[in-house]
Amino acid sequence: MAQIAFTINGQPKSLELDPATRLLWVIRDTLGLTGTKYSCGMSLCGSCTVHKDGEAIRSCTTPVSAVAGSEITTIEGLSADLSHPLQRAWIEEEVSQCGYCQPGQIMIAAALLAKKRRPSDRDIDTTMSRALCRCGTYQRIRRAIHRAAREV
Repeated sequence: MAQIAFTINGQPKSLELDPATRLLWVIRDTLGLTGTKYSCGMSLCGSCTVHKDGEAIRSCTTPVSAVAGSEITTIEGLSADLSHPLQRAWIEEEVSQCGYCQPGQIMIAAALLAKKRRPSDRDIDTTMSRALCRCGTYQRIRRAIHRAAREV
């Protein structure tokens, strides 16, 4: 066990944990933030994506020791009231079908827009290819990202 300190959604945390514990389980089980989803457990699908110091990472394979001293943002930290441009665009474009992968999709898109305010279709497709949507709403995801980019 080790004392691991980091900030999550603007809140400082210092927790006594096994350093090998995956960040996803700390977020969901220890901190009770269930927006970040478990799916493949192998960093393949993107459902577990969160931001570490502004970069999109896969929390299902990241040991909590790797985020010591970092700022972590989950889907809950993007906005508390669905006011983030991506969250609004997702609703307006009716992106979700089952919705399971959408928190990860939004977090990947948010990292893209933080780096590139006006992404091209190619930028979006390349970035979002890191996330699997089993419902196949890729065209709606692209439209939502373009819509949000106009507001960011």
